[in-house]
Order: sequence, then C-alpha cells, then structure tokens
Amino acid sequence: MMNKDKITIAKIGKTHGVKGWLKLHLLTDFPEQFKAGKTFQSDNLELTIEHINRKNGTIKFKGYNSIEEARKLTNKILYSDAENSKKEIKLKKDEWFWFDIIGCKVYEDDKLLGTIEEINRINDIDYVIVKVNEALGYKQKRFLFEFKRHIVEVDIEKKEIKVEGTIPILEAS
Repeated sequence: MMNKDKITIAKIGKTHGVKGWLKLHLLTDFPEQFKAGKTFQSDNLELTIEHINRKNGTIKFKGYNSIEEARKLTNKILYSDAENSKKEIKLKKDEWFWFDIIGCKVYEDDKLLGTIEEINRINDIDYVIVKVNEALGYKQKRFLFEFKRHIVEVDIEKKEIKVEGTIPILEAS
C-alpha cells in the first residue's frame, strides 16, 4: 500500500448527511495535513478539501455538493507522496516517515538480520516486518518486532537501523 510515489493517507467512508459530506478514516499520524484548500490524489481524481470537521471525522470536497455526488467517492483512497509529505510535515526528534524506514537494513550486534519490507500498526503499536537475510541460514523468510521497543539507532541517510533484542524473536519465529 505504500511506495515512494504513492503514500496511502486516508480512506473515504460513507456519506454523512445530504450535502456532500463524507466520513474520513485517517491512515496517517499527521492529521494536520488535512485542511481546506489542500488537494489529494485518489486514483485518477484530484480532490480538493472544501471543509473538514475534525470533531466528527467528516470531510467535504469541492464540487461534491449532494449525497449522490459524494457517494461516488465512498471507499476511495487518498494519497500523498514523499516529497509533499517531507515539505509539509515537520517531524519531531526520533520520528521518521514509514517510507524512509521501509528498505532499511536491520543490524543487531553488527550482524545484518535483513531488510524492512513493511510496517503495520496494531492498536497504536508499530510492528516492523523484516525480510530475513538468507545468508544467516534461518528457515524463516520474515519476522516482525515492535519498532519502538527494539530500535537503538536509525540512520536514514545510510538506510540502516540498529536494534537490540530481536535475534530471539527471529529464532522463535
């Protein structure tokens, strides 16, 4: 669902009322990027936000003024891209974009364990899915671990992440 060109940031839900409002399901940690006047991609559409109601999680796009028009957008995915995300979102210390983390090599005690393929969030916890380095000789092709619990150092420039306590997880997978 995520690559350097398209980053999934929200899914449009069912209509809300009769004037073109829709439920918005965020798939991002950065809700501040949703504001009036901002345009997002969805398949072959460009959708510009006319209004957003953060209290009830609804959104209205320009040009969609009836329930019939808005219904056409139900289940559409909204995308951003890495360039826009980096330009508009200011990260805090020890925060990274998932698209920068994916593809990083994972090391523990200078041993290359593998490469991060994906990140999944389950109940506010981010789990990293690592494709295991075949040279290690493990039967497992992949394993996962909790990102915050095991990360020691992240170097986005080198595309390297140092971890601790993940070898037992790999061996038990």
